[in-house]
Amino acid sequence: MTNEHGALHAQFKLQVAAIPRLDPLFRFRSMTSRLFRYRPSTLLRPQKSLQPAYCSRRITSGTKFETIADEDDDLLDISTFGSYSLVLPEDPYREGVDHLVPAVVPHSIRRPPYAISGSELVEPVPDPAEDLEMKHLGMRHAGLIAALALRNTGQIIKPGVTTKEINDLVHETILNHRAYPSPLLYKGFPMSCCTSVNNVLAHGIPDERPLEDGDIVNVDVTVYKDGWHGDTSKTFLVGNVDQQGVDLIQATEEALLAGIKACGPGVPFREIGRAIVNSTQRYLGISVSPDFLGHGIGRNFHQAPWISHTESGSGEVMKAGDFFTIEPVLVQGTDPSGWLLPDGWTVLSETGGRGAQAEHTIGITENGAQIMTTPDTTKS
Repeated sequence: MTNEHGALHAQFKLQVAAIPRLDPLFRFRSMTSRLFRYRPSTLLRPQKSLQPAYCSRRITSGTKFETIADEDDDLLDISTFGSYSLVLPEDPYREGVDHLVPAVVPHSIRRPPYAISGSELVEPVPDPAEDLEMKHLGMRHAGLIAALALRNTGQIIKPGVTTKEINDLVHETILNHRAYPSPLLYKGFPMSCCTSVNNVLAHGIPDERPLEDGDIVNVDVTVYKDGWHGDTSKTFLVGNVDQQGVDLIQATEEALLAGIKACGPGVPFREIGRAIVNSTQRYLGISVSPDFLGHGIGRNFHQAPWISHTESGSGEVMKAGDFFTIEPVLVQGTDPSGWLLPDGWTVLSETGGRGAQAEHTIGITENGAQIMTTPDTTKS
């Protein structure tokens, strides 16, 4: 490591050390351990080594790896994972997201507290005495709008569409329902949804990169309506996707449903992760990421309980009136770890393998569990 790279790495570690550890999701997102390793040596490669995100190179099983990377490059041979474009950061990269202009939201639409104050620490305190029926109705309304926005995106996803266009449709759909896109301005996030393409595991920032035939893209939508948040996501096929990509998405959807089926009053939260791991084991060469958690949701975007998608979850039991997300991230290969880009949000797989995610908001009732983020009243 050169002195320049060492200085950058040391500076980054100091910045991370100063980050408040009040939000477990933010803690996971910011760690410099094996979870999300900061790689200045990679990000500072000459331009021949990293292509801008909007013109990512394609590495396929038919491409000789030696022709596109020399021994000093950190590009990965992903041929064992299938045929798709490897999404890489822009070169030269930019730190943070201050250069991105957030979309406009009319003043007449109710905003969450963090979008008003600009402080990520401003969140309402959940009221345990709140009427469960009113809470359920509020969560269902927010979840319904989120489900409709997600369904709308599925109707436009095809080769040539940019993730910025997906974001704009999500934004417009949510505003048309007099609601607010929860990700916008949350901890400074500049867009109205997350879009994660191919080897982006989570928190991808919509941009001008056109989707390509053979891509997979996760769209993560959260809606704030009348004081309640509803959170959902789905990974979509773009054009003709290879069988490995199709299998990854199928495994992810099945893992989510397995986790949902494990839910009910009196059931320990750890049973969710156990069900997800058991479901995924039926697929060879696919792993569950332990680094992304589901979370409680309601008046707050993120709150306890924290939902592990592996077998390391909490022994705390579910009870009627609990609302939380289940959102497993499955990754190709046996190493599901990732690394965080300097934008502070986008997480790429360490191996270059693709990731897929599926998510629903779940409500626990006296008789079982209900999916709050479907276009109808489907129950698990």
